[in-house]
Amino acid sequence: MKIALVSPYDYAYPGGVVSHISHLYEQLTRMGHSVKIIAPCSTRKGVTLSEDVITLGRPVPIPSGGSIARATLSPALSSPVRAILERENFDIIHLHEPLGSTLPLTTLRVSQSVNVGTFHAFHGEPRGYRIMRPFVMRWFKKLDGRIAVSKPAMEFISKCFPGRYDIIPNGIDLEHFSADVPPIESFCDGKLNILFVGRMEKRKGLRYLLAAYKQVKKEFPNSRLIVVGPGARREYERMVRRAKLEDVVFTGYVSDEDLPRYYKAGDLFCAPATGEESFGIVLLEAMAAAKPIVASHIEGYASVMSHGIEGLLVPPRDEQALATALIHLLGDKSLRQEMGARGRFNVEKYSWQNIARRVMDHYNSLLDGS
Repeated sequence: MKIALVSPYDYAYPGGVVSHISHLYEQLTRMGHSVKIIAPCSTRKGVTLSEDVITLGRPVPIPSGGSIARATLSPALSSPVRAILERENFDIIHLHEPLGSTLPLTTLRVSQSVNVGTFHAFHGEPRGYRIMRPFVMRWFKKLDGRIAVSKPAMEFISKCFPGRYDIIPNGIDLEHFSADVPPIESFCDGKLNILFVGRMEKRKGLRYLLAAYKQVKKEFPNSRLIVVGPGARREYERMVRRAKLEDVVFTGYVSDEDLPRYYKAGDLFCAPATGEESFGIVLLEAMAAAKPIVASHIEGYASVMSHGIEGLLVPPRDEQALATALIHLLGDKSLRQEMGARGRFNVEKYSWQNIARRVMDHYNSLLDGS
């Protein structure tokens, strides 16, 4: 089968959707299919692209859902897209966020193949989709198959574009995050390590974790907060200085290769996001590493983990509840081990092998007309 995976976002920059496409490409290729990725891509030092990545469109930074999306808004894509599709003659064109930028939308508009759309986003109220709806509804109807990565993502898109959606979640590279790798040596000094992984964005809730950690530090002086992730961190460093907090370590960007070593060093994982998360990939990473979790009780996270099973869910933006949950788990090693073990068991269904098989079943049902 010839398959095109179309990305709305800059393929040179890491992110949830780009990572999803990359892993799906790897699995479908291993299954023996011919797969191409069509994506905008900026010139970025150190980035080497496979010959199966077809770059098209210049990405620009666009504010989106409390984050910055790097997508192309070029209006002049019809001719090059049509030329690619005629040359490749794909059986399936799988568009990610098919209404999200001009590249997937243009591809959908000119496609003569079987079209599949995966919807990843969840931003509360879909104001952008409401504005776009009259202009793109006829192209939305060209989607032969529709996938949402979670129930919140399905409910979000359905507010403006109702229809049938299959829920096929994001996947996780189990072998990578559960590998027997050495932890970061500098964190192996007997302290209890709380791990945060995420971009330095307000919606990730780091400010609430820092406020909660001030209380945690009083109960557990022998604790440490490890903050992993790229972005502007001056505001958070000022919070640490004002609160005179000790043992808060900002690592900045960590490579995918080294990230499992940070999970290995953690005693528990914390994800205090305030909302607008359709899923919880970082939760899957922690579960694969057999780490217990304290996370905000938001829809995207609650669709991945259950309170009292893989960890504890607390109300978002509630630093007191967050501190209480962290203190509870830090004080109970056996409970941490039990929750970590349950998370490792439950995450198996999210392996990329399983997810790719479900996506392929979706393709086959469309090609068979069932």
